[in-house]
Amino acid sequence: MAWTVRRPQSKVDILPKELGNFAEGLPTAQPGTLFVRGSNGGMRVAPDAGFDVVFGRCEPDVHVCVGPNDPHVSRRHGYITREDSAWTLYNLGRLPIRLPGSRLVLTGHRERLPVAHTPLFIVAPEQEHLLEVRIVMGRADRGQDNRHDADTRNPPGWKLSTVERLVLVCLGQRYLRPEPWPQPLTWAQAADELNRILPGQGWTAKRAAHVVTQTRKRLSPKVPGLLEEEIPPPLGNTLNHNLITELLATSTIGPSDLVLLDGPDTTGAPPA
Repeated sequence: MAWTVRRPQSKVDILPKELGNFAEGLPTAQPGTLFVRGSNGGMRVAPDAGFDVVFGRCEPDVHVCVGPNDPHVSRRHGYITREDSAWTLYNLGRLPIRLPGSRLVLTGHRERLPVAHTPLFIVAPEQEHLLEVRIVMGRADRGQDNRHDADTRNPPGWKLSTVERLVLVCLGQRYLRPEPWPQPLTWAQAADELNRILPGQGWTAKRAAHVVTQTRKRLSPKVPGLLEEEIPPPLGNTLNHNLITELLATSTIGPSDLVLLDGPDTTGAPPA
């Protein structure tokens, strides 16, 4: 997909610099109107404008500038488009986009935006960059292409062994697909999946848990929330959820790693 930054028409307006916080109120607009703002201003787009709002760090090539001085943010990090009577966010960048509640929209994924005020954050290694969105409520509301630029830096991520990567992608595959409210696989489910991928290697729930536990302990000095003593009971899936979220937020693992689940020819994983 190729975009051209078009001159705003009557249904697409540049927002005045003095416009207040989106959460505190907006100018009168028809239901379904999208308001979006980055670091250097924003736009108002009517629901029937047929206009995709492109955002990223390079202002001449986007409509809304986000993270202009951060080379980890992609030149065109994503866009918001009208689909099936709703506004949908598409992430084209290397970094995930965080929604309220810590839900992440990963590279190549999309997310339908609620009819509400929604702060979105591009999760960069040193800071998060705000893309503020608000969609005007109406009566109805009440009842891809993944390209990167040569000059966009990869986030640092964490080093994983081949086996660690395979086990963690297996454990966190629901996050990578994505599912609406993903949770890690159980140890038994992960072991069954690993035995399917690598038959004859004798994966057990205990073995899978050992690989993940060792990874958590290695990262715990620099990542909070990975040790039992840091989490109030009940523990549940919290430790594995925190680990997977950290790996996603740093782009250590991503949707492209799902290929590892296809079989032994794509993994090359030795026995752990």
